[in-house]
Amino acid sequence: MSSDVGGELVDVIDEQGRTVGTVTRREMRARRLPHRSVYVLVFNQRGELFLHLRTSDKDVYPTHWDVSVGGVLSAGEAFDDGAVREAREELGVAVRPEPLFPFRYADAASVVQGMVYRAVHDGPFHLQPEEIVRGEFVPLDELTSRAVQELFCPDGLAVLAEYRRRQAE
Repeated sequence: MSSDVGGELVDVIDEQGRTVGTVTRREMRARRLPHRSVYVLVFNQRGELFLHLRTSDKDVYPTHWDVSVGGVLSAGEAFDDGAVREAREELGVAVRPEPLFPFRYADAASVVQGMVYRAVHDGPFHLQPEEIVRGEFVPLDELTSRAVQELFCPDGLAVLAEYRRRQAE
């Protein structure tokens, strides 16, 4: 990963997910431009979900807990390739995450068209210090109470809610 994350190039997309331009990540954030992201839910063999605490210098949701690894796709990058890259960068492991469902999210900080993935890995992980302070596996039934007491990335919680809804069907 480049040391100037804000200078990375990302695709700007339209409502149908078609690329309509390419800008720096910094400009995408500053102008709240729609872009592509991946979300990888990482479970261990016991079915516990890996949570991690984001660093204080993240460009969105600093010092928030997140239920997924992942992030913004680079310009021209495919969802599947981004999911593999993000797991390797953030957790230091090689996994081939299983694609689950497309996901759209918008709030004051972001407009995202994403893809949600699931991976199973028990660790150990080699956490990327630029992105993650620490992490832990947590049973799914503990997440609701934790999310009330601590700051969590809202897009990650929305991803998890959709995942749980689909699992219940």
